[in-house]
Amino acid sequence: MSRPEILKPLAPHRQSTRMPSRRMKKTLIAAIGVGMVVALSGCNEDTSKATDKDTDAAASKTPSAESSPSSAPKSPSGDQPLVAGWQTQTEEKHHFRYDVPAKAKKWRLLDAGTSLSYTDNAGKPIVIMSGTANYRQGGCESSPNPKAIGEAGKGQLATVGTTGGGKDGSLQENARNWAGNWGFAAYGGPDHKPKIKVSEAKPWKHGDIDGYTATAQVTVTNRPSSCVPPKAVVHSIAQKLPDGTMHGWVIYADQGVPKALTDAEIKQIMNTVRSTGS
Repeated sequence: MSRPEILKPLAPHRQSTRMPSRRMKKTLIAAIGVGMVVALSGCNEDTSKATDKDTDAAASKTPSAESSPSSAPKSPSGDQPLVAGWQTQTEEKHHFRYDVPAKAKKWRLLDAGTSLSYTDNAGKPIVIMSGTANYRQGGCESSPNPKAIGEAGKGQLATVGTTGGGKDGSLQENARNWAGNWGFAAYGGPDHKPKIKVSEAKPWKHGDIDGYTATAQVTVTNRPSSCVPPKAVVHSIAQKLPDGTMHGWVIYADQGVPKALTDAEIKQIMNTVRSTGS
């Protein structure tokens, strides 16, 4: 398989700084299913154009149960958290608001102007997110992919953030694309390609969002230390605004290591995701 192909370069960025947006017209993931290869198109104005043919993303017949919006709390107005004592993160650029547990639970909200990114071997971003939060940051120095910018790859066990802004492809394609791309970039990248299986996208109607969600199951192929997890999971939520732009919310989380987020904890966080409106 070929390595991810960056077709449109971005200028290099300093750590923990705001990253300028660039329109990405189309991203392709080779989704290897049962005897077939499906090319998925995606859109993202936050990154350069990439072709992640190395991900071996398999389209699952059974969507992830953790992503079900059932039993979701009612969305309040403004920036108030849905769960008492939690912290609220808002990214107006991508029209998402969500909550994560309190600081005492080792969750840290990052400044809205801070972007996280993973790059290719030339230092060009493959993926970028903003409006982020990290879980247990700094707990481990080893990273599955050291080619990170900003607060990515700081030893955290999970990261949440938002991305997108383009108009290409469908919401289903973008939901799967974002899940697969972040699984690929955060857990190995072009040097140590992880094995990824991406579920079919399924409807997500919750928090004033009428979109789609997808799940990527990741098997890490390079573990230089016990700090690097053997597995990971990525969930995405894709929404489309009236202007035609599509935006994604993503959580990627280590699995198979102490203090990793459980499916129930991830589901609870996902159930707080809501739209800030158009």
